[in-house]
Amino acid sequence: MKVNPYLNFDGQAEEAFKFYKSVFGGEFTANMKMSDAPGTENLPSSEQSRTMHISLPLDGGTILMGSDIMPSAGHQLNKGNTNYISLHPKSKDEADRIFEGLSKGGEIEMPMADQFWGDYFGSFIDKYGIHWMINYNAEFN
Repeated sequence: MKVNPYLNFDGQAEEAFKFYKSVFGGEFTANMKMSDAPGTENLPSSEQSRTMHISLPLDGGTILMGSDIMPSAGHQLNKGNTNYISLHPKSKDEADRIFEGLSKGGEIEMPMADQFWGDYFGSFIDKYGIHWMINYNAEFN
């Protein structure tokens, strides 16, 4: 089974994904706007340029995907802590690079450090309200 995280934003999907791309590298495999879909010509102009779907392949075959909500359809974004994206880089250096890059402008919950359970771990909320965990374990790499 393959698991791909899907993130929702309130008009910031493309901005957030450009930020994620600056950290992870790679190229978008999709970046569609609401105006690209049939039947969306009646959307408010403020929603025409919102992201319908965007995807960024990450290392290991995982694809980070996302979209913007549509307030005119009754969508409401509630930022919360019910989901984290847990990343498992292949080295401490990569863990530090990802943590440093993604946490810029965000709120660090636990700085990267060796933990009592034997892993090198840190967690934070990025500047878009997305919760992340970075976990490196030398035994599993």
